[in-house]
Amino acid sequence: MKRWGPLLIVIMMALTGCTVSDENDKAQPDSEKDSRETTSEGPEVVLTNLDAPWSIQKVGETLYVSERSGTIVQWKNNEMVRHKVKLEKTLSSKAEAGLLGFVLPPDFSKSHRAYAYYTYEEGGQSLNRIILLQQESDLWIEKKTLIDKIPSGDYHHGGRIKIGPDGTLYATTGDARAAMIAQDIKSLGGKVLRMNLDGTIPEDNPLDHSYIYSYGHRNPQGLAWDNMGQLYESEHGESAHDELNEILPGKNYGWPEIEGNMTKSNMEVPLIHSGNDTWAPSGIAYFDGKLFVASLRGEALKSYDIQSGKMTDLVTDYGRIRDVLVDGDFLYFISNNTDGRGKAAAGDDKLYRMPLANLQ
Repeated sequence: MKRWGPLLIVIMMALTGCTVSDENDKAQPDSEKDSRETTSEGPEVVLTNLDAPWSIQKVGETLYVSERSGTIVQWKNNEMVRHKVKLEKTLSSKAEAGLLGFVLPPDFSKSHRAYAYYTYEEGGQSLNRIILLQQESDLWIEKKTLIDKIPSGDYHHGGRIKIGPDGTLYATTGDARAAMIAQDIKSLGGKVLRMNLDGTIPEDNPLDHSYIYSYGHRNPQGLAWDNMGQLYESEHGESAHDELNEILPGKNYGWPEIEGNMTKSNMEVPLIHSGNDTWAPSGIAYFDGKLFVASLRGEALKSYDIQSGKMTDLVTDYGRIRDVLVDGDFLYFISNNTDGRGKAAAGDDKLYRMPLANLQ
C-alpha cells in the first residue's frame, strides 16, 4: 500500500466545551497535541469534541454527525454547531442505545427532511423506531414514525439506516439479546429491513407484506452498495466471528443456528469473518472494489478487497471507529472513544478525512 501523501493540515483554534445548552455550541478542531495527533502522513482532523458520534452524512460542503445523546452536529464554513433533536419518546441512555442511524435523502437541500433510528424507553421497556425528522432552523423535530416497536433490550440495537440506489430506505436491527427472534420472520429483530421513504412496504420485498429484506442477523451495524447495486452488511458475532455479508433478498444468514465456518441447509455463510478475533464492525462504505469497515473493538479502519477476499488495516491508533463515509474526493471516519467503552484522548471524539487518491 502506498504511503500517505502530504496532506494540508487545517490549523484551527481550540474547541470550546461541548455541553448541550439552549444555545448552539460552536467550535473548531482542537489543536492540543495528543497520541492521536494528525501528522503530514495521516488523516486530517476535521472536527473534535464529538459526543459518542454514530453516523456521518454530507451534503455539498456541509457535514452532519449524529450523536447518541440526541444531538446532530453540523459543520459548515469551518464552523461547528450542535443542534438538539426533539423526539416524541424518551431517548434511552442504555449501553449502545440512543440516537443512532441518521441519513439525508437526495432532496434534503430543498426538503430539509432526514431519517433517523433511535432507542427509547417506554413502560420500563426499551424499543427502537425509525422516524422522519424535519430541520427547523437550529432544531430537528420528529414529524412521523415510519416503523415502531422494533425489539431492543439492553444491547444489540442494530441501528444503521441507508437509502439504497433503488431509492428505498434500508435499516439494520439487532436481536435484542433474544437470539431466536433473528430466525422469526414475524419479528423485526435481527433483520435487514427495507421500506419506501413514506414508511410503506415495497411491493417487491422478498417476503409478502413484510419489511424484512434478510434475516438471521445478530447485531448488524453497517450497510453499503457497490457500483452494481449489490448490498453488503457488517455484523457483530458472539464474542468473535464478526462478519461481512453479501446480502441477497429473502435469505437467511444463520444466527443463532450457525456462525463462522459453520454451514446449514438454506443458510448463507459470510464473505469473511474474524475467526477467534473481534473486530466489532460498525459502519461500512464502498469504493473502487473495496469495503471500508469501521472497527470498534478492533480499533481500526479496515479495508476488505472484495475480489481477493483480503482484509487489511488501513488506519490504526485512533481508537474505536464507528462510521465511515466516502464522498467527493475524500473518505471520512469518526472515532468512538467517548461511548463508555473506549479510552478518550484529548479532543475525542473526532471526525477525520483522507484523500481517496491515497487509497489506490
